Amino acid sequence: MIHIKEAITKKEMKQFVKFPFSLYKDNPYWVPPIIKDELETFNPEKNPVFEHAQARYFIAYKGSTPVGRIAAITNSYEIEQQQLKKMRFGWYDVIDDIAVSEALLNKVQELGQEKGLSYMEGPVGFNNLDKTGVLIDGFDHIGTMITWYHLPHQQKHLETLGFVKEKEYLENKFLFKNVSEAKYTKAGNLIEKRFQLKARNFTNSKEIMPYVEEMFDLFSKSYSKLSTYVPISDSQITYFKEKYISFINPEYIKFVFDKDDKLIAFAIVMPSFSKALQKARGKLFPFGLFHMLNARKNAKDVIFYLIGVHPDYQNKGATAVIFREYVKSFKAKGIENCIRTPELEDNIAIKNIWKDFDPQTHKRRRTYRKDI
Repeated sequence: MIHIKEAITKKEMKQFVKFPFSLYKDNPYWVPPIIKDELETFNPEKNPVFEHAQARYFIAYKGSTPVGRIAAITNSYEIEQQQLKKMRFGWYDVIDDIAVSEALLNKVQELGQEKGLSYMEGPVGFNNLDKTGVLIDGFDHIGTMITWYHLPHQQKHLETLGFVKEKEYLENKFLFKNVSEAKYTKAGNLIEKRFQLKARNFTNSKEIMPYVEEMFDLFSKSYSKLSTYVPISDSQITYFKEKYISFINPEYIKFVFDKDDKLIAFAIVMPSFSKALQKARGKLFPFGLFHMLNARKNAKDVIFYLIGVHPDYQNKGATAVIFREYVKSFKAKGIENCIRTPELEDNIAIKNIWKDFDPQTHKRRRTYRKDI
């Protein structure tokens, strides 16, 4: 007998967050979150995303044993301004029992019907900076701190229950040695001179902070035409700045300015924390922080988290200036592998950025939709 309970209390929310620790126990490819950070993500007093989003959290039980979880999410901007009558669902993890998936997804559907929405889509988070998509290929590759891991049965459950593909995302990686130092030094210098651009590198996080708002403004200009785009508020930018910027290696953040000192391109790269998070097992103390700091300093794999180019410069080679600067930083650090975050399969502009590096698609993920 399956019963669904809404997670409301602190104890219940902790159980919601910790369920994947049992589902993926001993799985060498799952990367656990830091429990404290995950709880803060769901806390309206901590996370400003709740200015425009609402969420409810559900756990499925067989007897007293948790066997699945799901978050039911609405984004008011998406519904009211973009007229997308969408019920989102995310943090979808279940045992291999389709009845569990059905019970959880039915709960999301009921909420969508109560709100007068037209369809449900997931797995997705609150907005563009959140994790997205159920893994459909690449189960034998380690995850990252900014993606979900799933087992093959979760895709099968969705399709069996009548969900259809909405969007597909590709995850690619390439060897750093595929990035020609000579080519990008020459190309970067040429583009920089032709368009009167200038790159800016950083040695500490304080130097970056004054530019974060301008960076997100450029992010909006770069991505607003994508079908998944949901604007990011000023308070969310502040939240991101305070929570993440100080932890990212400053030398892995690159900005490019025009002759009037306006930001026209940026990129944020992070060292891979995957192995460190596996060792931390959801906790920063007593030893998790040591593993994270060690990865920050010594990781040989990097994750390309965000890259944005102003539309006026997207066909003018501005990324050559960015890659010229990364070649210097990565060479000094001994970087070996470059891993990209999930990118929409139909995002031609982003594909063109990476085409010279012989990228290999090692994972695929999808969001699924169903009319309600």
